[in-house]
Amino acid sequence: MALPIARHIWETKYRWIKDAEARDSDIEATWRRVARAAASVESSQRKSWEDRFYGILEGFRFLPAGRILAGAGTGRRVTLFNCFVMGLLDDDMESIFDGLKEGALTMRAGGGVGYDFSTLRPRGTLARSAGRIASGPVSFMRIWDAMCATLLSTGARRGAMIASLRCDHPDIEAFIDAKREAGQLRHFNLSVQVSNAFMRALEADEVWPLVFPDLSAEGAAGDPTVMRRWPGVEQAVPCRVHARLPARRLWRRIMRACYETGEPGVLFVDHINRLNNLYYREIITTTNPCGEVPLPPYGACNLGSVNLTRFVREPFTAAAHIDLDGISGTVNSATRLLDNVIDCSRFPLRVQKRQAVGCRRIGLGITGLADALIMLGMHYGTDEARATAEQVMRTIRDAAYTASVELATEKAPFPFFDRSDYLEGEFVRSLDAETVRGIRRHGIRNSHLTAIAPTGTISLLAGNVSSGIEPVFDFQVKRKVLDRAGEYEGFELQDYAYRLWNELADGTAELPGAFVPARALPPMAHLQMQAALQPYVDSAISKTINVPADCPFDRFESLYRNAYEMNLKGCTAFRPNPVTGEILSSSAASCTVKDRPPDVHCCSPEREGD
Repeated sequence: MALPIARHIWETKYRWIKDAEARDSDIEATWRRVARAAASVESSQRKSWEDRFYGILEGFRFLPAGRILAGAGTGRRVTLFNCFVMGLLDDDMESIFDGLKEGALTMRAGGGVGYDFSTLRPRGTLARSAGRIASGPVSFMRIWDAMCATLLSTGARRGAMIASLRCDHPDIEAFIDAKREAGQLRHFNLSVQVSNAFMRALEADEVWPLVFPDLSAEGAAGDPTVMRRWPGVEQAVPCRVHARLPARRLWRRIMRACYETGEPGVLFVDHINRLNNLYYREIITTTNPCGEVPLPPYGACNLGSVNLTRFVREPFTAAAHIDLDGISGTVNSATRLLDNVIDCSRFPLRVQKRQAVGCRRIGLGITGLADALIMLGMHYGTDEARATAEQVMRTIRDAAYTASVELATEKAPFPFFDRSDYLEGEFVRSLDAETVRGIRRHGIRNSHLTAIAPTGTISLLAGNVSSGIEPVFDFQVKRKVLDRAGEYEGFELQDYAYRLWNELADGTAELPGAFVPARALPPMAHLQMQAALQPYVDSAISKTINVPADCPFDRFESLYRNAYEMNLKGCTAFRPNPVTGEILSSSAASCTVKDRPPDVHCCSPEREGD
């Protein structure tokens, strides 16, 4: 780890230190610890599996998510899962504060949390049992925000939370504008659950009803009701119409808040549920905090990323190519490693363990994509680059599903597996015929296998490779990261591919045209890359579309419509704004060490749950 920031990340986040004594002597010791822990649940050949797992970790070829690196093999009472979606909140004080307690226990153990607040009745209505006036979902979100801040003050790992709300909830407008004031709900990401019905109403310029289940006699007799599916209820229920407003006005309010504050993001929940491999037993309404894993109540994300920069052969030459066989072999071992993590992890709550063991979800993804494309001589925004990325992600999907079928043959399918229903899933039907035959014959070990995470921190650990599928922000930047005391320390960084090019070219040659920073890419290029990879990702993709500050509002708004039409599961665009400022700074900007920014945006690298 030649880079100072890589060593800083390792020492402050992932190095095993017990009783003030360092137990990991170097990064190789960390890899060995993780490999040994993952192999410990094998019934035989543990040393052989340990060596295979070490082989993919060595040299940062495969990057397990941060909780695995930090906790595996340490014996500490922490979870190896990065993030969880928590249980549904019943509309009463006891359930709400039980949910708060569960969230606090989960965050204390190292997990980020996601919530759907749609089940809480709107502000100004009568609470069901006490006869008091409800304060609404946003007021309760402030309690969660304070809880997270309190945990941070005790030195716990930086919290990550997401709150989502249905686009037909009567408090949706208050939710949309909840972070307009700097510093409000600073530990939350916000996302609006946008349905197909709403998008149809938007296109047709129709009036959109805001509704809530008719659970009490709060309204006058004869008030209008509509039937709606609601979280926690198996069948459609009558919902009282609290207000009606033009769908286009509500959409514009969402988009204006995104444009001016960077939030809320948008979740296309019907796309999510239609393409869910467990569509037959789950209704998903929210995600983990960074959005790459849509999850049911008490679901968890178990993540790892293939570092594509380690699979580019003969970089920056006419013979440059990507080693797909090497990627496939790495994924084969990584699938087993992540599957084993489920069995060697602790869980903050028993119900979380039941859910994780029942479906055995894992999320294999990629990082270093932009750097790998540069090393191959490809401009991020071209058809050639998208085709290459698509080929890589198809290889990962196919290798992961094949490995999971093999694991099912050896260890049994996941307990929630229903052969006939699973094979009817839309994503599963897109797999190649041989894989489908294998699932039909043997079952499959994991319900889901692919997800693309932001990987902000582990990519720094791996030498500042480009994170996830994002383009390179800039080739020289100043970056602030937290130290153990919760303060920020500044580092000057060079991008991995840029550094490699300078080493190979001895710093004298002109940069090739493939070196394109994020600001030089049209926003549509971001969206097109995400859309190219989504068909091979059974969960979702964490992606921030960088938009220049002078982007016209109408063009910004069209990105979200395009994302829906491209069948994406969500969309987050970020435009520098007075509330949240920039995500990173270029090397020309100032970088004050040992300070804390006044606000933290959902897209900030410090908020990424790895």
